Amino acid sequence: MNRILIDIGHPGHVHLFKHLAHYFINDGDKVLFTVRDKECELALLEHEAFDYVCFGKHYKTLRGKIWGLVKFDTLMLKTALQFRPDVFLSHGSIYAAHTAAVLGKPHMSMEDSGNMEQIRLYRPFTDTILTSDIFDKNLGPKQKRYNGYHELAYLHPNRFSPCADSLKNAGIDVNKPYALLRFISWNATHDRGQKGLDNNEKYALVKYLNEKMDVYISAEVELPTDLEKYQLRIQPPLLHDLLSCARIVISEGATIAAEAAVLGTPSAYVNSIKVSYCTDLERYGLLKDITGKDIVASTQKILHTPTEVLQQRRRKMLAEKIDVTAFLINYLQETYLTSKKDKQKSLSHAV
Repeated sequence: MNRILIDIGHPGHVHLFKHLAHYFINDGDKVLFTVRDKECELALLEHEAFDYVCFGKHYKTLRGKIWGLVKFDTLMLKTALQFRPDVFLSHGSIYAAHTAAVLGKPHMSMEDSGNMEQIRLYRPFTDTILTSDIFDKNLGPKQKRYNGYHELAYLHPNRFSPCADSLKNAGIDVNKPYALLRFISWNATHDRGQKGLDNNEKYALVKYLNEKMDVYISAEVELPTDLEKYQLRIQPPLLHDLLSCARIVISEGATIAAEAAVLGTPSAYVNSIKVSYCTDLERYGLLKDITGKDIVASTQKILHTPTEVLQQRRRKMLAEKIDVTAFLINYLQETYLTSKKDKQKSLSHAV
């Protein structure tokens, strides 16, 4: 029986690893998640019925992050000593990397953000860093590239089928067009000095879209009083159904912009941080970077793209990319875990 510890730093990481985790659990292996209480990670882990350990609240300030490095490293080590993992898996987790090195266990990291501040802290203690082949940084001999995006680990057609009925049960009228807007908090270390939508652009965008369709806002920060009525109020596991059925998605966060694009939903990214997977999705015509442009005019242009054109572009993208979960499972099994065949061989030798 293999034992896998997966550290989570963002809600998207739960989605990234959930199908892999279910595969190994169903195969008789043990999987434990570790997490900080930041956004909706706990709700997502509970929805999937995963075993997890929460290390407490996420720290937002620089001083808090420095203290968190000590606190979470300590809690990670304590948890790992109890769980005894064979391998650590994460999306760039400093805590998982440090603990794996202390215990002499391998740490396999996914990477797509390119935040070198974070990479420098975990790379020396990491065995493998898996990146897309369009990732725009060379991370050295530990880097292994694959042909896909993180979003294709959970939104590939092999892994996800939208369910409009779930949205109806949550009070979303899927027969009416709606827009989803995503505003981020700008608290991450790589967000310093960057920009997305200013308040005037947010109000202009809401005013324009509200004249044509329902508007929902997903925000990491408290919304102004006059925008609170647009606040999205659904359970976190329904987010991808919501993205799939939306008329348009406009996001300051790269993950949600890319998720919508992978699903074939008209998508716009508004952030001065350039990320390789959004650039590649723009190459397919599935996403538009509208940072620094006229927000309303850009939105009008995106809305004019015919649905059949977007679906044709999506089919082309899917034909050229892989099921990332299948790749991860194979790589983890072949590189770091004892397969069933190996287990049977060990038992036969023991007899």
